[in-house]
Amino acid sequence: MSNKTMFAVPNKSQEQPVTPAALIARSIQRERQKAGMSLTALAQSAGLAKSTLSQLESGQGNPSIETLWAIANVLGVPFSHLFEQPANDLKLVRAGEGEQVPSDTADFETIVLDKCPPSRMRDLYRATVTKGVVRKAESHPAGTVEHIFVVTGSVSCGPTEHPENLSQGDYYRFPADVPHFYEALTDEALLIVVMESTS
Repeated sequence: MSNKTMFAVPNKSQEQPVTPAALIARSIQRERQKAGMSLTALAQSAGLAKSTLSQLESGQGNPSIETLWAIANVLGVPFSHLFEQPANDLKLVRAGEGEQVPSDTADFETIVLDKCPPSRMRDLYRATVTKGVVRKAESHPAGTVEHIFVVTGSVSCGPTEHPENLSQGDYYRFPADVPHFYEALTDEALLIVVMESTS
């Protein structure tokens, strides 16, 4: 895993982007300490060499999906918790961005776009937006967040004050407790929409 490739573009107010290796290192150490496990105990339970785990916690090494899944399973946390980032109101991940985590055993890789915070609920939708009509949405209940992933086509969407033009493969998270909109920039756009709320 290259430390030169930065994770998703954070809120512009965050001056220093955090490398994937640093995120993973911080998250593993945090979750291990929460579980009250020593470095040796976690390494043994996950089937890893202590030196391997020590390298990961120091921000070194190239963990595979299998390695991270093993650690997450032992710690009893979702895989995505090992990529936890500071919470920001806006988060944009362009197609081709994000750190790829490869598999040791198959032609497969994953990129964590976002994680679900504790005490939150998410509903998943497939949405089709057709060019010519702007879909305007009123403010949802306080604290509501929307996640948009573009499957095909292009759209302009987001809060009125912070719209983004998105193309196939782009991901955008924004607060939906303010007026927001969706507008197709191509004849049709297919989106995956995740609505996140506290209830």
